[in-house]
Amino acid sequence: MAILTVNFFSNSLSRIVEFQMVLPNDLPPTMKAGNPAYDRKMKTLYLLSGFSGCSRDWLIGSSIQDVALKYNLAVIMPSGENSFYLNGKGTGKAYETYVGEELVKYTRNVFGLSDQKEDTFIGGNSMGGFGAIHTGLAYPETFGKLFALSPALIVYNIEGMKDGSKDEIADYEYYHQVFGDLDNLDDSRNNPEFLVKELKVSGTKIPELFMACGTEDFLLETNRRFHSFLKEQQISNVYYAESAGTHDWNFWNEYLEPAIAWMVDDNNNKKLDSNDAAEV
Repeated sequence: MAILTVNFFSNSLSRIVEFQMVLPNDLPPTMKAGNPAYDRKMKTLYLLSGFSGCSRDWLIGSSIQDVALKYNLAVIMPSGENSFYLNGKGTGKAYETYVGEELVKYTRNVFGLSDQKEDTFIGGNSMGGFGAIHTGLAYPETFGKLFALSPALIVYNIEGMKDGSKDEIADYEYYHQVFGDLDNLDDSRNNPEFLVKELKVSGTKIPELFMACGTEDFLLETNRRFHSFLKEQQISNVYYAESAGTHDWNFWNEYLEPAIAWMVDDNNNKKLDSNDAAEV
């Protein structure tokens, strides 16, 4: 297995950027024997970090190296830099474009990764979970499946927020800079609900989605609200799970392998146990 740190110039961000990569390219034949993941082409996961995190978070906090090796999965880990992976105003702030277009194109070209939608996934935790949902919905022809662990679906909490106010994470100026007009988030592309409705109107297939959130997580209610919204919209390819846990690596590691096993299974046989998940 190769663990890579890659620097390249990003036109979307107007500077040199860095991402981490796990590439299971040298597994001995004896370890491949009996593993069906090595009877197919390598698949690719773009794995997004959370608020205040960086490209190394998943390497440090999770078992992603072992899981990537087990499932013959290339994993690319960029930094989101508190952007929520959205396109901000001004030069050098196009994080949605960076992850959804530029990074995908660059890594496919340089590393010979599959250019097929069914082999390309995006996932993340917290802010990265929001980014995975939003980017996957923004680029449904690129990403076949998405997973979001404790996604920070904070659009519900900040809509209508006024100048001078703040919460425990950030202030109005930050949210306004990242999400735009907070009085009109319902009708903004920065709101995943808007993208879902847009895809439905256009008749575009919505990527399959795996969501999980801990029952002690401060984001639980916003996760439930988004799940309810998907039910109301009759989106049938969503798997949602809740179990004991809070907003930490213990919970994310609990669901990392189940989420990846679900993603790479072409026949969708790897669903969560009915005691832990609700199928929309």
